[in-house]
Amino acid sequence: MSSNQVQLLSKIATGDGHGENSPYFDGWKAYENDPFHPTKNLHGVIQMGLAENQLSFDVIQEWVMSNPKASICTLEGVRNFSDIANFQDYHGLPEFRNAVAKFMARTRGNRVRFDPDRIVMSGGATGAHEVTAFCLADPGDAFLVPTPYYPGFDRDLRWRTGVQLVPIICESSNNFKVTEKALEAAFEKARKDNIRVKGVLITNPSNPLGTIMDRETLRTIVRFVNEKSIHLICDEIYAATVFSKPDFTSIAEIIEEDNIDCNRDLIHIVYSLSKDMGLPGFRVGIIYSYNDAVVNCARKMSSFGLVSSQTQHLIASMLSDDEFVERFLAESAKRLAKRYRVFTRGLSQVGINCLKSNAGLFLWMDLRSLLKSQTFEAEMALWRVIINQVKINVSPGSSFHCSEPGWFRVCNANMDDRAVEIALTRIRNFVLQNMEGKAPVKKQCWQSNLRLSFSSRMLDDITMSPHSPIPHSPLVKATT
Repeated sequence: MSSNQVQLLSKIATGDGHGENSPYFDGWKAYENDPFHPTKNLHGVIQMGLAENQLSFDVIQEWVMSNPKASICTLEGVRNFSDIANFQDYHGLPEFRNAVAKFMARTRGNRVRFDPDRIVMSGGATGAHEVTAFCLADPGDAFLVPTPYYPGFDRDLRWRTGVQLVPIICESSNNFKVTEKALEAAFEKARKDNIRVKGVLITNPSNPLGTIMDRETLRTIVRFVNEKSIHLICDEIYAATVFSKPDFTSIAEIIEEDNIDCNRDLIHIVYSLSKDMGLPGFRVGIIYSYNDAVVNCARKMSSFGLVSSQTQHLIASMLSDDEFVERFLAESAKRLAKRYRVFTRGLSQVGINCLKSNAGLFLWMDLRSLLKSQTFEAEMALWRVIINQVKINVSPGSSFHCSEPGWFRVCNANMDDRAVEIALTRIRNFVLQNMEGKAPVKKQCWQSNLRLSFSSRMLDDITMSPHSPIPHSPLVKATT
């Protein structure tokens, strides 16, 4: 870009605040350039960097086919076309807010209730996070975030708001659990750096860990923000992806406990239907705040990213169907649990472990034993082999700000069973052929042309550089 062009544009337009200079996005570009297809491109890159829930699409499709009136674009529903297509107030359709509030309660075991009047719409969780940041912080202020955390937060909260993110360093020694000591250390570091901390941001269930926070951890965080008089933003977009015990505990439950001292004005929840329902394309994001001023401000700002009235109408009908909701949540949990078992069992066959988890659409895979050295440079070298040779898009832990090299996020709910088996075979072949004293895995007939011939010298031949050789991805859409 010429200097004249730079001067004509804003700093946001010419800067790199989107966070695209990351292997997280580079992996997407590698997939886009050479996408796997079971018949057209068997040797292409398998997309395991997309946290998308495709396992229960058929349940939703069945409901849509059986409820044509829910859409204004059908013969049965077109009578409502003019009412829905005309201008809608940015508060949202009452039936939509009521249905979302009811669904949020259901996904939390009906142990808490949500007020429909506190439901604020946004264009997906991406928009919800940015609006919340605008409401709570000024440019230069910071939120404390436990590591590892979703790379998109660097874009969602920072790019246009000017807000900073300060890591709360969590470690594998206690399964990356947030501790009071880690919270205090992050807060103190920000203070020494003359950064004003305005809040803590947690993701529960965690992306990328797939773990849930226990009640005592949540109580610790609530006590911490209350003592510091700072905000707590709880990203709960994976609430209904919990597929085994223990159950998910919402921050809404914690602040209603009799023995907790909490200023509710400090508590805010971000939610969406992208993960729990597998509907990221619908861009249904929700801000639920216990602070009246935040609700009022966020609602005004939601004009910049409303959910379409047609989508609201359809979602209201769907989530108001109690029988469907019960069936979908049960079936989704069942299928997620099965996929988790299949993938972890497949990895364990070659000695690859994952962090024990019970939620989310991904695994936190431990490849520390494959590193040539325990450094992030070695992690990047291993990642390049996986993306370029093994042809699987997984995301290295460094892109999630993990404090320890060798961890990788692997998404396993965005593909069919055959793609899972092919991915597992590629991983197993790679691991076995890089382990001394191990015989190569016996290939099945359909694997004979995968051409995955690896040697122990491969990692030595990779240039140790912190940047990927793959062109930077032009992706600017919300991807998690």
